[in-house]
Amino acid sequence: MLTPDQLAQYHRDGYLVVHGLFTPDEVDRFVAYEQQSKPEGWNEDLRRHTHDDLWRGYAVNPRIAEVLEQVLEADPLVVQSMYLEKKPAAETAATGGQGIALHQDLHYLPTDTGRLIACWCAMSDTDAENGGLCVVPGSHTEGMYTTHKAEDASEHDAWEFEYTMRDRDGREWKEKMYSFEIEGLDPERVLRLDVPAGSGVIFDGQTIHGSFANRSHTRYRRALAFHYVPDGTWVYRTDVQETMPVEG
Repeated sequence: MLTPDQLAQYHRDGYLVVHGLFTPDEVDRFVAYEQQSKPEGWNEDLRRHTHDDLWRGYAVNPRIAEVLEQVLEADPLVVQSMYLEKKPAAETAATGGQGIALHQDLHYLPTDTGRLIACWCAMSDTDAENGGLCVVPGSHTEGMYTTHKAEDASEHDAWEFEYTMRDRDGREWKEKMYSFEIEGLDPERVLRLDVPAGSGVIFDGQTIHGSFANRSHTRYRRALAFHYVPDGTWVYRTDVQETMPVEG
């Protein structure tokens, strides 16, 4: 259970570090599972929690579910799941695994209520050196920022893709998305977090966040990320529109 102070911090800052979401054994089990050989393109599947028993167990973990229910004050639904692994510099280029440009999740996962929450779970010790999570405290109160496509390929992965969108009435349209980069943001506001393995960060869909390249020569940066919405919310992107209940 979150304390009143923790809930107040979440609502004030738009994020909260929560320790002990997963045990050391649960972390090791997941990492070992992901190190097994996988079919080509496996990491493009954003709904593995719907058909992979191990992923489902982590997505509906009761510790996460309890936190989400307190923050959302509603029953949470799982939208998508992702495994984010950055190799150390010694195994890739000089800068190591690339980061994700600073962005707001509602740019990628728009909803009819404007409500969305992420749970970013560290599957290794993470910090600024190995490309850990960055947040901009308080940015969730400032609305949606304007963006442009990320251009610094030395730090951030750059991509562009067109998604099919559908509203509640069945109207469909195409929407182009790319590796968003926030415009007009003071870099001094960016806070680089230290999150130990097994702990997580929950943050609002409007909270600006991202990460930089892994500049460690020997340390992996591993994270498991889930996105949730409160029951009754409509997700416009058709590839992740079918949400799954979390039974806490």
